[in-house]
Amino acid sequence: MNPHKQPIRLGVLGLGRAFTLMIPTLSKDPRVALAACFDPNAGATAAFAKAFGGVAHTSAEALCADPNVEWIYVATPHQLHEEHVRLAANQGKHVLVEKPMALSLAACARMQAACEQAGTQMIVGHSHSFNAPVSHARALIESGKWGRVCMIHAMNFTDFLYRPRRPEELDTAKGGGVVFSQAAHQVDIVRLLAGGDVSSVYARTGSWDPTRPTEGAYTAILNFRSGAFANVTYNGYGFFDSDPWMAGIGEMGGPKDVNTHRLTREKHLATKDEAAEARRKANRNFGGQDYVPDVRPSPAAFQHFGPVIVSCEHADLRLTPYGVEIHDTHGVCLEAPQRGPVPRFEVVDELWSVARDGTPPVHSGAWSAATMEVCLAILESGKKREAIILEHQVPVPPLRL
Repeated sequence: MNPHKQPIRLGVLGLGRAFTLMIPTLSKDPRVALAACFDPNAGATAAFAKAFGGVAHTSAEALCADPNVEWIYVATPHQLHEEHVRLAANQGKHVLVEKPMALSLAACARMQAACEQAGTQMIVGHSHSFNAPVSHARALIESGKWGRVCMIHAMNFTDFLYRPRRPEELDTAKGGGVVFSQAAHQVDIVRLLAGGDVSSVYARTGSWDPTRPTEGAYTAILNFRSGAFANVTYNGYGFFDSDPWMAGIGEMGGPKDVNTHRLTREKHLATKDEAAEARRKANRNFGGQDYVPDVRPSPAAFQHFGPVIVSCEHADLRLTPYGVEIHDTHGVCLEAPQRGPVPRFEVVDELWSVARDGTPPVHSGAWSAATMEVCLAILESGKKREAIILEHQVPVPPLRL
């Protein structure tokens, strides 16, 4: 086999929720081989070795030093991303690191510097900006047929705050709350569609439940240097559900039970303490006693992050789980991108393009640090009640055809 077309030998650092959600992609896409792993939970690493035939290492250092591993998928808690990216880079490994990239711009800069010094690549994701409808909307915009982007509205109402959480996930200083965990999705999407360069952010954040002492909601106005502006709104308090506005399709691309939010709150109220809640989260992840492998076929719909409407000069583009609706003077039509063989195939598309074709990443360190600058500005603006001027933005990278 051509060595440039062999599967990417991936080492997984962290077998928690992020990896659990990516299993249907990474285990079924022939472009990826799950070669090795490390997690402090020995039961999870043993389950990895049994399920995928990969090596179960006993430390992060051993995983990153493994000569059979090309790329490290850093899926550890937010506050560990910098340490683990730098560890991988020091061993000459390329990295796919989960969002958010880090918890400060200084940490983002150190991660970029470590990869540049080592000559290794870094992709940050998988935010929902990888989703095919987002890329398709971007191609429609860049065709110029409907004129420039003037305004974007993005919103999402979920039960995020009442899903099982570890204590640090409810502590903003440690990367908890919806701004660090969820805003990266929305900000990445609107930046890709509006040109990338955000000039200022004016935001409000909400922390309305003292038993969940972190941000559970935000709304922000993002002004772009192109003249476009975007409103991004997220509410994770689990009452209203915006997914019925997405044809009843949930974030992961499958049909969603209308009782999901109510059931999430019921389970939360029945959980006795922090330790029990942390166990609930661990038990449902890969290797846990409540983990159920996802054996469903690839869903008929694309994944999404709530309603997104792009207002151009001559049309409105609505991103849906089935493609992009174009609303113009001729009426409404749906353009559907081609579906892939596995969920989130778009993430592997970019990984493969970088690893095997030498294409610069879209979700690079510089791009994702700029997204983090917007997220941090949302928090700062929410505290100061004033607009925050941004200084570290980058334009949208060239469209990959």
